[in-house]
This record gives sequence, C-alpha cells and structure tokens, in this order.
Amino acid sequence: MFDRYEAGEQAVLVHITFSDENNKEDLDELKLLVSSAGVNSLGTVTGPRKSPHARYFVGTGKAQEIADTVKTLGADVVIFNHALSPAQQRNLETLCECLVLDRTALILDIFAQRARTYEGKLQVELAQLRHLSTRLIRGWTHLERQKGGIGLRGPGETQLETDRRLLRARISTIRSRLAKVEKQREQGRRSRQRNEVPTISLVGYTNAGKSTLFNQITDAGVYAADQLFATLDPTLRKIDVSDVGNCILADTVGFIRHLPHDLVAAFKATLQETRDATLLLHVVDCADECYHDNIKAVETVLEEIDAGEVPQLMIMNKIDALQDIRPHIDFDESGKPVRVWLSAQTGAGVELLFEALTTLLSGQIRSLQLAIPPSDGKLRALFYQLDCIENESYAENGDCIVDIRLNNIEWQRLIKQQGGTIESYIVDAK
Repeated sequence: MFDRYEAGEQAVLVHITFSDENNKEDLDELKLLVSSAGVNSLGTVTGPRKSPHARYFVGTGKAQEIADTVKTLGADVVIFNHALSPAQQRNLETLCECLVLDRTALILDIFAQRARTYEGKLQVELAQLRHLSTRLIRGWTHLERQKGGIGLRGPGETQLETDRRLLRARISTIRSRLAKVEKQREQGRRSRQRNEVPTISLVGYTNAGKSTLFNQITDAGVYAADQLFATLDPTLRKIDVSDVGNCILADTVGFIRHLPHDLVAAFKATLQETRDATLLLHVVDCADECYHDNIKAVETVLEEIDAGEVPQLMIMNKIDALQDIRPHIDFDESGKPVRVWLSAQTGAGVELLFEALTTLLSGQIRSLQLAIPPSDGKLRALFYQLDCIENESYAENGDCIVDIRLNNIEWQRLIKQQGGTIESYIVDAK
C-alpha cells in the first residue's frame, strides 16, 4: 500500500524559499535526508515564493519547470522539502508523470528503513498509515466504481471504501498493540520511580552525536553513523554516577525541524521516556554553523511533547572539529553546570560530564551521625554496602556511632525502606 522506492532511485529535489525560512540551511538538510534514504539526487529546483499555490504548491510556471527537469534528467521521483496536501501531490504527479514525495513521506521512509524492534516497526507503520489515509484516492481513482462480476453487481462498497475500511482496521490493531507496549514501558518507569532511580535522557537534533556519546559512556555498541536518524529505537543502559549511584541513561530518536505530527503521535510511548526523565542531556553539534537554530528546533519539539519543563544540561559536542576549544564546564551565577564542552568521538571531556551529573543529580549531600542500637545490626551492614560510612565508634551503652555521608536521594530511599525508625537514630545532622 505504501509508495516505496528502491535505494538508488534518481530524484529531483525541490526547495522553495519563503520569507520565514533559511534557504541554504533547509536545502542542505534536504540533501542529507535524501542521502540517508539511499536516493541519488540528479538536480535541484529552487525559487522564491510568498505563499504556497493551491494547485501545485509552486506556481504553474515553476511546476512546468519541475516537469521539464524530470524529463530532461530522467528522474523517477520528485522530492519536495515541504509538506504537500494530497491534492497538490496528485496534481504534481499528473503533470510530472512520476512519483512525488513531500518531506513527511521522505522522513517516514527513512524511519521505515531504520526500524529494528517490534515497537519501532509498529510505530512507523502507524505513522505511515495515518499519512496514507488521506492519499488513498491517488492510487485508486480508477477503482472508485463498485466491484463488478457475477454476484458482485449492484449496490455495495467501492474499492476505495474497502481500502479505507481495511486501513481503519489495521490502524486500530496497531494502536491496541502499541497500547500493550506502552503499558509495559509504564510498568518499568513506575518501578524505577519507586526505587527513585534517576533517568537521564539524551535528546538533540538528528546527527548531533547522541549515540556516539551513549556508546562512549556505556560501551553499549549501539549503531552510530554520520547520517540523519541513525538511531530510531530507544536504548536504555545503567550507569554509575558518583554520590548518586545507579542511573538509567536513555538514547532516543533525534529531532528535526517540522517533525511530522504523525510521528510525534505514533512515538508517544517512546517519547514518554523523555517526558518522565529526571534530567535531559541536550546534545548539540557545536561545529554546525546553524546550531543555534537546531537548539530552537529541539526546544520546540520538547514543548510539543510536554517535556519543556524537564531540567536540561547542554552538551556541546564535536569540539574536536573546532580550533582552540578545550573541554570545560560553563556554570551559571549560582554555580550550577549549564553546559559541558566535549568530544564524544575522542572521549575528551566525558569525565567533566560525570562531574556535572554528580552536581546536578546528587542534590544536597547529607552528613549525619547516627547511634545504631545493637539490635539493628542490619542497618549498619546496609551502610557498609552503600559505602557511606566515614567514621565509626561505640558508646558505653553498646550503640554503634556512625558518621555517614550520602546523597539525599539515597537517604530518602532508606527512610522509606526502614520506616521512621532510622530518623530516631540521628544524633547530629549537618
């Protein structure tokens, strides 16, 4: 049912400059998307316009220029760097006599090629079906009449109505399956929240180096490449942060300008990891001339998925591609880390990232002196397991006097486990 093209197909690219767009930046990104999809670009048609044309998106003269370019270069597909309406797409295909894809369809095709897990494939198929549902008539205009033949003549479903019904049924099936996956993810999140395990989620513009940084920190060996949307399926790994303990690090799909809303809706379960994170590591390719605009695009998507209020630490990646930039941490007026400059490729500055994580996640370090009675030796053993005892002595009545130092998260967890008993042992709190 999908408009799928084989890798190596020849394409003509179309980019129209509007008053609110940056021509060079968007066109370069389109070429990267096309390359990531495995399509060969034969030529590019560009031009300025104040607003989209109702019939062809571009003007009639520019539409004819596109059609002539397709015939001259022998292209198989026209790819627009914009979202087209079903009618515009159908009119352009009639004029150019070849397949016409918009930016959304291109991104969906890349996602379809990269999906590996069961959940990822379901999410991509759901997004594709939603996108296709408004474009069914394009492929079946010759079958809008009712089915013919013995036993089928007379009133009944047209072919188009049948396809729409099957499409709705398939979408309903995928939604129910994704609901089960989302329920499983929610159980895992609730378990981590009960144990108060901090979750750190990597976010950022596509190809900013998130997976490379993820591999550098965790030795996970996830696929990382210099291409857009190299990562599609989320990966979770456990890491150890000083004065905090075990944390969960999540590698997520990269964001992009005008991320299709169908994708945002389809990837609801995956993006939930970002919404519920304790801290977001916003990875930025600081070697990209347009990184300021990329930051704004990511912030926009975070707002769309209700993750705009989650605390962030900016990771300025790829400093190895710049001159005279050494790994360092930028602090705000209160001494809190706000940016870490590093290179995920070489590993330079990764230790500074862990320093910043310790500062942001440890919260207030608790220094306490407790008098533990002989009857509660298990608590003393638990403190040794946590490696938080700094000094130990015994009182005349046999109580074990321990000086401990641990982060507030760990202390609150102990209070929940031991009830209110542990607080009655406090002799001194600093």
